[in-house]
Amino acid sequence: MTPSRTAILRLINASQHSSCPCHGSHTSHAAHVVSNQLRRLATPVKNVDKEYAFEVAASNLRFGDGVTREVGMDLKNMKATKVAVFTDPNVANLLPMKMAIESLSSQQDLRFEIFDRVVTEPTEDSWREAIAWSREHDFSHFLAVGGGSVMDTAKAANLFTVYKEADLYDFINAPIGKGLAISETLRPLIAVPTTAGTGSETTGTAILDITSKSFKTGIASRALKPTLGVVDTFNTESCPTAVHISAGLDVLFHSLESFTAIPYTERSPRPANPILRPAYQGSNPVADIFSLWALEQTVKYLPRVAKDKDNIEARRQLLLAASFAGIGFGNAGVHLCHGMSYPISGLNKKGPKYQHAGYQVDHPIIPHGISVALTGPAVFQFTAPSSPDRHRQALAVFKQTTPLDQSITCIPDSAVGCHLFEAIASFLDGLGVPRGLEAVGYSKGDVPMLVEGTLPQRRVLDLAPGVGDVAGEDGREHLTRILEASLRY
Repeated sequence: MTPSRTAILRLINASQHSSCPCHGSHTSHAAHVVSNQLRRLATPVKNVDKEYAFEVAASNLRFGDGVTREVGMDLKNMKATKVAVFTDPNVANLLPMKMAIESLSSQQDLRFEIFDRVVTEPTEDSWREAIAWSREHDFSHFLAVGGGSVMDTAKAANLFTVYKEADLYDFINAPIGKGLAISETLRPLIAVPTTAGTGSETTGTAILDITSKSFKTGIASRALKPTLGVVDTFNTESCPTAVHISAGLDVLFHSLESFTAIPYTERSPRPANPILRPAYQGSNPVADIFSLWALEQTVKYLPRVAKDKDNIEARRQLLLAASFAGIGFGNAGVHLCHGMSYPISGLNKKGPKYQHAGYQVDHPIIPHGISVALTGPAVFQFTAPSSPDRHRQALAVFKQTTPLDQSITCIPDSAVGCHLFEAIASFLDGLGVPRGLEAVGYSKGDVPMLVEGTLPQRRVLDLAPGVGDVAGEDGREHLTRILEASLRY
């Protein structure tokens, strides 16, 4: 695949940058990369058609106070005959499930069964258990009440109830699984989030931990997206502060990564059939609007929720931001922070065994939002040369000003990355996020293992500037440098 003119210009731009006053120079490395890429241009290669279109897909959304009470009527309106209700052991005893069960019970002849054994940070085994239960009952409709783990588990159960003979790895993203296309129509699913984070109520993505390989991956297809997302402002009242913070960080980096992903026109190869067009397509004009708004709201309101989790306005805005970011990244994709987070959280169970405070679980856990945030400052210092203006916009959000403010416009392209590094690091500090990988138990000796766990995440790595838009680039060297820069800051 030949590098595009845009990609080569990005690399030349990076190679000409002066030393970053905050974190040193990457000049010689960038120049070396440019040299290699220009040499590749001298060799005749087969042209690969790049993408020329993008699609927008999202669940229908309902937002309001107490709207969980409507799900029984919704399912009745959908002609449901037997409903699978998914939740976890914690949410099973809280207000969201109480409202959902009361709503279901109020409808005549609406049968339902409850699966309340969803595992926080689902695994192959927990998915297989949920799938087996669902296949046994052959449900007509699905209802998920919980955080991303619950919604993702319900999506998987729905998929494999329709595909009764399929193996789990048939649909898991390549190269880890076969990544088969989903051609059958799945059963209706209503998703009721109880955290303001994953945005799973809007997307066709479901994530699990592959414990045998110590990293996460998942299934991504528009066919998986819920029929309806019911975003109830009452449902995050019971969240502990630690969960609010981690979930909010997921929103933050969904927004940042989708806004800075390679443009959809840089993604290749172009699919031979529209059904093969991936859900994660690269940044595009529609996703940009949702992602940037979600970023602004998260930067404004997450610190307020961290300070006072009973701040109603802040909780409402974060719920909206989570759904908006879901629409943004659900159509554009995420990249490096999420790609590296999968082994960071997966390897923790065998390695550091870090247990994040505030999580009511009986196993080691680096919550997803925390695992994503740990590399955030270094990632956006790395990606800034690819699109200085977009990163300048992000910097303006963190500085609570506009991109036209002189304090932003005066920053040369070569320094935008290190300014954004400091802005993100300062924001994370204010939330009490561990300051780098060493703070959760990793060391420099673990970096090669973390790199190896990241490299199979092609679904997201191929959307990363400097990786996905450069011919022959697998990202190994860049990932090593970013992870080393993330050990402490």
